[in-house]
Amino acid sequence: MDHSGRQRRLQAALAESNLDTLLVTHPPNIRYLCGFTGSAGVLLTGDRGTTFFTDGRYRTQARAEVVGPRIVIARKSPLLAAAEFLAASRIRSVTRLGLESQSVTLGQHEQLRRILKGKWKLVSAPPLVERARMIKDKEEIRRIRASVQLGASLFQIARKTIRPGVKEVDVAAALEYEARRAGAEGMSFSTIIAAGKRSAVVHGRASEARIPPCGFVVCDFGVILAGYCSDRTRTVHVGRPTRSERQMYQAVLDAQQAAIAEVRGGATAAAVDKAARKILRDNKLAKYFTHSTGHGLGLEIHEAPRLAAGQEQVLEPGMVITIEPGAYIPGKHGVRIEDVVVVTSTGCEVLAPTHNELIVV
Repeated sequence: MDHSGRQRRLQAALAESNLDTLLVTHPPNIRYLCGFTGSAGVLLTGDRGTTFFTDGRYRTQARAEVVGPRIVIARKSPLLAAAEFLAASRIRSVTRLGLESQSVTLGQHEQLRRILKGKWKLVSAPPLVERARMIKDKEEIRRIRASVQLGASLFQIARKTIRPGVKEVDVAAALEYEARRAGAEGMSFSTIIAAGKRSAVVHGRASEARIPPCGFVVCDFGVILAGYCSDRTRTVHVGRPTRSERQMYQAVLDAQQAAIAEVRGGATAAAVDKAARKILRDNKLAKYFTHSTGHGLGLEIHEAPRLAAGQEQVLEPGMVITIEPGAYIPGKHGVRIEDVVVVTSTGCEVLAPTHNELIVV
């Protein structure tokens, strides 16, 4: 990973945003910039250089992982240590310190304000690191592809385990156990196994409910491999599906394929979302599609961009996004189909493409 290059590009972006220094506190952003994977650390970067603060628990880990910054091992909170470092710095005038407002609490803001005593002006920084993270480099795409491939292979476990009377949690447990055996660091999120009427619950985490003799089962899962997330949804049917169920499934599949066909460098996130919604609207299912068509993923399971109405973010080559339309009829059933794609200049690459026709078990 080109951590030093990322730090240089961020420092250049600070000047364009009228910031002197940025206090990076969001752990995935810290990992992206310098490689540190621990849970306690902050990164200060600006025209005076870059310094990483952590505590004694991470002394060895920081020295093994951190690339580029000076490392300070503090005997107090890394955030307070960074604040005291700034307070002791020699500056001639009030200086603008950017904060990642989504990860700094009100209490932490007050601590910083008290320690800095007006020498530094606290400013809510634009999402500079998140913007950089939207475009994946070759190594990131390689890792995401491996993560997606591992996740895709787990669906066979779900297919073998899903049977009438089996608990949803047992299907999830079998899937997660095999993920660990295959080398996953963990799951990207709580595994969703939602059967029968529960398939209409968009985020129906695996429960003690038993799979009914007949109906849809939504399987949504992902793994973390080498720090990068995957995300995949497949919907199967237990027992013989009705004609209307087959039509509903086909409509969602057609919507997904229409959205994938719209993905390319230069298209907007809203245009991709619109392509999926048009198909569902034509099939009188639009009101049952209650979430966005997709999202970025990488070090986090949900990253920018968001593919939804009104999102005018222009897609660029190197972005990695999910395409996951669905339809959910409350009290009845639901269907979702999801794949991860990499945006190219002329279209997109579906990572680990697998069978997505309706599977009956």
